[in-house]
Amino acid sequence: MQNLARGLFFAALALVGYLAFDAGWLNVLTDENRLASYLGSHGAAGIVFITVAGAVFTGLGAPRQVLAFAMGFALGSINGALLSSLATAIGASGCFFAARWLLRDSLSLRFSHQMRRFDDLFREQTLQKIVMVRLLPVGSNLLTNLVAGCSGIRFVPFLIGSTLGYLPQMAIFALAGSGIGNADRYQLLLSIVLFALASLMGASLYRNHRARDLADSVSDHP
Repeated sequence: MQNLARGLFFAALALVGYLAFDAGWLNVLTDENRLASYLGSHGAAGIVFITVAGAVFTGLGAPRQVLAFAMGFALGSINGALLSSLATAIGASGCFFAARWLLRDSLSLRFSHQMRRFDDLFREQTLQKIVMVRLLPVGSNLLTNLVAGCSGIRFVPFLIGSTLGYLPQMAIFALAGSGIGNADRYQLLLSIVLFALASLMGASLYRNHRARDLADSVSDHP
């Protein structure tokens, strides 16, 4: 009976997620001008709604960089980076608990290889390793959330590590969005330079044997 209830609850979540994309409920998040107009006319309530919508958007696997860019355009670089990071962290948390409470048995079979590697690699220094994975230019954000939820790691280091790891890239894309929104070519140029530096640092980090093992544990290939 408990498994049936979990299955029905997950089916309802999947239906809501499908409708959110198919019916265009989340399109406001990918249209910078529309997002800016919405936030400008709805105040604090609009910020709460957009944060929740952003959590659903990224939690379902949509690119968090798109969200950061749009929020940077609408809210400025700092507010955009912080709010998009918050939304992405909430989305990651939702995936984590959905996997832990609803999907653990089925996902453990589907991603058995990743599960074994993840448990072996992340058992110690969880927070630091989650930060490293979020900073790497490879690996799947959605798969990381799901595999982490199915694993035995604690939620708090997962959440803190994810948030810290998200912030640098979110700040860069929010800065780019803000530069376009304010027609500030220097701000846009700075974001491009920072993105190039971050990419080089990520590539350099990936060449490290331990970092490559961590990335491989949350990559889509078997």
